[in-house]
Order: sequence, then structure tokens, then C-alpha cells
Amino acid sequence: MTFKITEGQTAMVALRAALIAGVAAGLGGCDTLSNLNPFDTSEKYEMKVTADVPPERMYDQGLARMRNGDREGAARRFGEIGRNYPQSEWARKGLIMQAFANYEAQKYDDAITSSRSYLQKYPNTKDAAYAQYLYAMSNFNQIPDTSRDQERSEKALAGLTELVQKYPNSEYAADARYRIQVARDQLAGAQMEVGRYYLERRNYTAAINRFRDVVSKYQTTRHVEEALQRLTEAYMALGLTGEAQTAAAVLGHNFPNSQWYKDAYSLVRSNGLEPREDADSWISKTFKGFRVAALGR
Repeated sequence: MTFKITEGQTAMVALRAALIAGVAAGLGGCDTLSNLNPFDTSEKYEMKVTADVPPERMYDQGLARMRNGDREGAARRFGEIGRNYPQSEWARKGLIMQAFANYEAQKYDDAITSSRSYLQKYPNTKDAAYAQYLYAMSNFNQIPDTSRDQERSEKALAGLTELVQKYPNSEYAADARYRIQVARDQLAGAQMEVGRYYLERRNYTAAINRFRDVVSKYQTTRHVEEALQRLTEAYMALGLTGEAQTAAAVLGHNFPNSQWYKDAYSLVRSNGLEPREDADSWISKTFKGFRVAALGR
């Protein structure tokens, strides 16, 4: 976009220059601000006048910086629009572009701040879904491995879920649904890692709590098969054979060809038992509830 100064803008610039010239003449030729204060011994600053840059020009400058690969510079320029013209439509456009530029620069925390600011100020605009997507993806791209704290995974999951719920027909919904599954799998993997740690140290109660969390919250992830087998192992070690049999039976009903089921079956059989589901067990109730929910969808 080529910027052209209108006649009205030219007149305003000329008027401002004339006024400034008059003020300068009235000050008797003083060329610095510090000359006005006889007690000021600080560094002297020259008096300068910066012409106003229209918001559309600032926006174009931000786009130019993006094209040149200066994403951080573009983000700063887009941000200046809101500070200089907070009530303009260009401020809204600049804010979503600021979030995008920060995201492209991998300044994810800055992108989160910009996108959240957009959602707070302009929740019902056409770019709100994109702002939500940028917020969620800025967290998603910071998901760590399963051995570390999963706060980012939780925030990514919450942001993606909100996107699907608020903007189910947006162009970002399909990708969000896929990434929801990835985030859930990551959270389940983190629980499994801690559960295995406790199991290896024979802290069976703590291990069960972790595996139970996977079975209860993350049934659609790839970790649920192992979680059921590990529950079979932990319950058997505690002598809670009924729960162990139920875990093995539920595993067999839902994943009959799984290697994890073969291991659970062998473990139960080695103790002279068979997989048998107790309908009153939390494991059985959890999976029945899951099947009903799945059929409802």
C-alpha cells in the first residue's frame, strides 16, 4: 500500500511547523530544553519534532518488516499502533498482527500476552478465533517432555478445548481437535512415568493413584492399555485380587489383541485366577461411563 499525504495533512503539518517556529523565536533562540532551567546541569537534549505517522502507515510498515523477516520489529511496530491510536480500528488489526508476529518469531510468551489482550478487548470480532488459536498454540509449542512439569500442556489443552467449544465452525477447529489429543496423550504419559517410578519402588498405592488418573481422564490415549496392566500388577502386589482381576478383564474386553492384555492375563493366571470383571469396581464403572458417552456422541 502506497501512502500519500493529503492536502489537509500537509496543511496541518505546515501549521504545526509555523507554531513551533513561533515558540522557538519567542524563546530568544534557545535550542535546548535545559537552557530554560538555569539550575539544570544534566545532559542537554535537543528539541526535536516528530511528525505523526498515520495508523495505516504504521500497519504497512509492520507488514513490510514481516516480509523482510524482521518479525520482532514487526511486532513492535504493530504494538505501537495501539499505543498511539487506541480507539482506532487499526489498533485492533495491529494487535492481532502483533500476536501473529510474536508467534512467528517464537516469542511465545509475548504472543500469549498479545492474543489474550485481543480476546479481552475484542471477544466478538472475526479474528477472535484466530487469537484463541495463537494463544493455545503458543502454549502447545512449549510442551516439554513427560519428565518435566506439564503446566504448559494443561494450558494448551485448556486453550484448545475453549477454541473448539467457542468456535466449533472456525477453520482452526479441526487442527485444535487433533492437538487436543496430542496434549492429552502428553499429560497421560507424564502420569504414567511417575506411576512407573512408584511401581518400581514398590510404592503401590502411589502408583495406583497415577494409573487410576490415566484410566479415569485419558481413556482415548495410547497409554490406557498399559495403565490397566500396571493396575493389575499393583493390585496383585497389594493382594487386592478382585481389583486386579477386574483391571485385566476390562483390558481384555477393550483391547483383546494388546500385548498389555497378554501380560495382565499371564500375571493373573500365575496366581491361579482368571480375569473377571466386578461391576461395582471403579474400573468397571469408569469404562461403562466412557462407553455410554462414546455412544452418545
